[in-house]
Amino acid sequence: MNDIKGKLHGLSVNEFQQDLINWFLAEKRDLPWRKDQDPYKVWVSEIMLQQTRVDTVIPYFNSFITKFPTIEALADADEEEVLKAWEGLGYYSRVRNLQAAVREVKEVYGGVVPNNPEELGKLKGVGPYTKGAILSIAYNIPEPAVDGNVMRVISRILSIWEDIAKPKARKLFEEAIYELIDKEDPSSFNQALMELGALICTPTSPSCLLCPVREHCSAFEEGVQAELPIKSKKKKPKPLQMAAVVLYDNEGNLYIHKRPSTGLLANLWEHPNVEVTQSKSKTYREQLTEYLESEYEAKVNLSELIGTVEHVFSHLIWNISVYSGEVKNKPKETLKRITKQELEQHAFPVSHQKITKMWGEH
Repeated sequence: MNDIKGKLHGLSVNEFQQDLINWFLAEKRDLPWRKDQDPYKVWVSEIMLQQTRVDTVIPYFNSFITKFPTIEALADADEEEVLKAWEGLGYYSRVRNLQAAVREVKEVYGGVVPNNPEELGKLKGVGPYTKGAILSIAYNIPEPAVDGNVMRVISRILSIWEDIAKPKARKLFEEAIYELIDKEDPSSFNQALMELGALICTPTSPSCLLCPVREHCSAFEEGVQAELPIKSKKKKPKPLQMAAVVLYDNEGNLYIHKRPSTGLLANLWEHPNVEVTQSKSKTYREQLTEYLESEYEAKVNLSELIGTVEHVFSHLIWNISVYSGEVKNKPKETLKRITKQELEQHAFPVSHQKITKMWGEH
């Protein structure tokens, strides 16, 4: 804490707050979750905005709130319907946790999002950042909401040379925000920091000359804004070779598979697929044919390769070789038979939406 106190020495906190908030009130983007301070809408928007850009989120947010306008509506909804509304946003555990937490809010707190940091922080999927965002934006409680954007801004303002990829750095930035936050209007203050990071104080080539708090910025004064924040590199994602098939029968029905209820892309639907290896004795096509027979008792004539789909996760890269195939017998019940029209009702991850599209165009 002394370290932060030292960094704040010479900064006029009041003027910093005023310059930042005045800029925000004049320049803030017109975003749908800013129309009111409904804690449920703030919560949904913050979960959607994790790992996803604002422009992408806007239509999803509008459609999600239309479908599930209240805590009760989301709590009572069928998970399949909720996953379908989230389809394409990725990181599906976010929405599963959100629905589980919303159900708890309905049962335990009578449908009112708690404004107590301890109670709110115990809900599934509500980490320190989401908790701070809901408390400050919706309830005007002076709690820090520290994400990558905020760490970048504050590291430059206060010249903090800690590695922001390390967990202990967050504590340091939270302490800084506790000292800096406007106690009268924490809602505008936290949103202004996020907005500044998104629009002006960007990761590369920050627009310092347009910055409303340039006069308060140590990094600008020292000319080191391009070097901050310090962030160590993540490990490269591991490539994985897969083979997938769009499986159909002679009546034009399709066969799809539901992923397990835990782990990557839990409970989403997919085309049958398997990890394959480069082998001199067996092609990908042969490995996939054998897998379909052993896993689903499906006898299939596979087409030649239709194309390939690449999908990048934070820790994995799927390289998927795509085939189509007519199934000649009745496979195991673990494959669900549906009509082409029913595809629309099932939530697929982006990679498998691409597979369906590729097959349709083929």
